[in-house]
This record gives sequence, structure tokens and C-alpha cells, in this order.
Amino acid sequence: MPDKEYERKHKETNPVVAICYDFDKTLSPDDMQAQGYIQSVGYDVPDFWKKSNSLASDNEMDQNLAYMYTMKQESEGKVLFTKEKLAEYGASVQLFPGVEQWFERIREYGKSQGVIVEHYIISSGLKEMIEGTAVAKAGAFEKIYASSFYYNEKGVAVWPAQVVNYTNKTQFLFRIEKGVLDINDSAVNESFSPEEMRVPFRNIVYIGDSDTDIPCMKLVTSYGGHSIGVYNAESKDKTKVYKMMRDGRIKYFAPADYREGTELDLLVKAIINRTAANEALETLHYKYKIERIKADKESNEEERKRTDLLISLENSGSFATTHSLISELQEIDDWSYEEKEILFQIALDNSQVRYILRDLDVETFYRKLLKSMKTMTSNAQEVKDILESDD
Repeated sequence: MPDKEYERKHKETNPVVAICYDFDKTLSPDDMQAQGYIQSVGYDVPDFWKKSNSLASDNEMDQNLAYMYTMKQESEGKVLFTKEKLAEYGASVQLFPGVEQWFERIREYGKSQGVIVEHYIISSGLKEMIEGTAVAKAGAFEKIYASSFYYNEKGVAVWPAQVVNYTNKTQFLFRIEKGVLDINDSAVNESFSPEEMRVPFRNIVYIGDSDTDIPCMKLVTSYGGHSIGVYNAESKDKTKVYKMMRDGRIKYFAPADYREGTELDLLVKAIINRTAANEALETLHYKYKIERIKADKESNEEERKRTDLLISLENSGSFATTHSLISELQEIDDWSYEEKEILFQIALDNSQVRYILRDLDVETFYRKLLKSMKTMTSNAQEVKDILESDD
């Protein structure tokens, strides 16, 4: 059977900023299930979560699967558990101040700066409830990645269709990066050169509120993007954002107030401004790099081999390929200053290389390069810091 033709997004002429949001306590002051559904099945909110979490711990069960199962079981004989009913609960979910106007206003601001702004949800909450909110109905989101149910012919939820937990949230960032948005599209595993990335990580913003957002925040921050911790402006409790900042998970924090002129509004606009300027420079950088690569390929065979290896490493899209290339690179001793700088830049920019930087063969190669440096450049120092970090 031929593969399904998936709709994919491609690199735009203008730079794209992807703003990714958790939902509960990021866009809404409370868990979405606690704003109507839990009460409708006769539970106090703490009792419902106690039962759900006990189910998970007693059965070595994913907590998200546990709450989905508990929702379905507790609804029997009490309320209809259909997609339409969940959307109705979603329609009553409270949002933080300014959320309803936020998405279109920030899109328009981006447009005024020559930047395309797209909004994405990456949440452990229920997709059906998020889709029922006024902002989702108004088309605020490019894509909603959240837990969801499969429904039978009567429209009743019978089985989880998608479960999003804090550890698997990160996969959706890679889909956004490459423009491969469908959850079943395997093209997300294909190799993309840095120039082909639709939304490089430096142009991804992740906004969240708690520990469940840490893997995404850490990934975005590590690869040069912007992670923002938000806290409730009424309680002013900054305990979680202080910890996330202390642990290097976020770059910024602000009250969850999305109205125009607030701290969060000005922060996101500043990121958009920076993106506009930075991407103009990146365009020039790639132009000059291509010219340099073409010139290298016109040199002698040995230089062409070295250049080809550098290009292959830069474009490596799998761990196996990276290890194979490192083996060939190990055989070369007389790297020029420029080539060393390129190798250090690749280690920082190519997520495949960076992820296995501390594998024995890769670490050995880069430590040898570092040892040969007479003076440390900023790129070399950053690679050294990664290799010597405890994390």
C-alpha cells in the first residue's frame, strides 16, 4: 500500500516564529477538567485527581492514561462522554486576561516586522476540550497537540487515540521545526540541512508553567530558542519559575497576563524583533557559506574530501551516520583554524551531533580538536562546556 500523502509546511520567504504553549495554568488558571467536568460527575476536584493518580501508581500506568480512563469510567450513567460534550466543557474553560485577543494581535505584530508568527498547543490536557474554547474556534492555533480519544460510530469516546505526556512533548517541537506536522508522518525522521529547517530552534518560543514543561523548555533553551515560564498574576507565586530559572530551563519569566503592554506582551514582541534582525544575518551567512563550499570543491582532491566530510557532518540526520563520519574525521590531524571553527559550529547547530557529543568516539574527536586550539573561540568554549557539564 502506498504511503499516505501528508500535508507539510515548507520553508517560507520570511522567517517563521513558532510560539508553543502548554494550556493548563499557562493559558488557563486551572486544569481544564476541573472547570466543569469533574463537578458534573459528582467529585470534588482533589478527590478526582487522588483517585486518578492512585490508579496510575497502583498499576504502573501513565498518569495521562489514568485520568482519561477515570474520566470515561466516572461519566458512565451520569453524563454523555462524547466529543461534542467535551467541547462544551471546553467552551466554559476560563482563560487568563488578554488570551482571547493575544494570538491575532501577536500575529499582526509579527507581520509588521516581516515575521510570520504561528501558535501551537503542546498539552497533556484534552484536545477536544481545547478545540471547544473560543480561541481555538476562532482559528488561533496552527496545530493542537494534546491527548485525545477515539470515538465509536455513536460519537462516544471508547479508547485513547493520542496521549501526550511531559516526556513525549518534545517530539512535536521537531515536527514544528521541520514543518512535518501530522503525528503519523514519518518524514520527521528524515535528514534536513540547517538551511532547510522551516522553523529553526532559535525561532521557537515555548511558554509553560511547571515541571511537565521542563523537557520542552530545556530542549528549546539548549538549541538557542526562547523558553518563558509564566505564573499566576493574582497569586504572584514565583516558586516554580524561580526553580526553572535556577536550573537553566528558562530564559525569562513573566505573569500570565496576555493583555497588550504587559511584561509578557513586550517580551514576546522583543523576541520577534530580534528574530527579524537575526534572520537577515543568517540569510547572508548561508549565502557566504555556500559560496565558500563551492570554492572548496574546486580545490584539490584532499581538500574536497575534507570539505565533503564537513558538509556531510553538518547535514547528518542520524546517529549511525554521525558516528561513521566521526570515524573518518578521526583520521585527519591537520585541521585548519577555519575548519575547526566549522566543526565546533556543527557540534552546536546539528541536533544529531550535539545529542551524542558525549558518546566516546565523538567526545574523543572533539577533545582532540579542543586540545589543538591555541586560543579558545566562543564556539570552542561552548563545546568544551557541554563536554565538561554534569548534566
